[in-house]
Amino acid sequence: MEIIFRERQRFKQIWLWVVIFGVSGIFWAGFVYQVILGGQFGNRPVPDVMLTIMTGLVGVGLPLFFYRMSLVTEVVPGELRARFWPFLIKPVTIVLHELRNYEKVTYNPIREYGGWGIRGSMKGNAYNVYGNEGVKLYFYNQKPLLIGSQKADDLFNAITLAKQQKG
Repeated sequence: MEIIFRERQRFKQIWLWVVIFGVSGIFWAGFVYQVILGGQFGNRPVPDVMLTIMTGLVGVGLPLFFYRMSLVTEVVPGELRARFWPFLIKPVTIVLHELRNYEKVTYNPIREYGGWGIRGSMKGNAYNVYGNEGVKLYFYNQKPLLIGSQKADDLFNAITLAKQQKG
């Protein structure tokens, strides 16, 4: 099937990566100090094996998890697909003829949806990872869904084209 639009987004917020690498760095510092240099990290240090496991999970796993996390949005004739890996392994498929309306929007992610990610609020649901633009989809029988995008104009135009083509 022809892909009209495809976008892969990742978390790019500097503050988020500072927190992730800060937490990761604490575990790495403890690992180096206690396991490699032979000191005691903290007042009640954990065993070296436990610290090694925790450093692997948090020191390596946490940054890798956030690096791999992504929102992939695809528009094909008649459908929009959104996949937020690793939380939505199977893409959410929206049949475009079931839309009541849609619009390009600029929004405040924190105030309107409580942040980025897979979010729900009184205004509807949102899939977003970065920025403050997207396309809001209105349905006949459910809450609106906002798809965040760094290319909101292109996404809007692709939905318009795909809705006309109807797969």
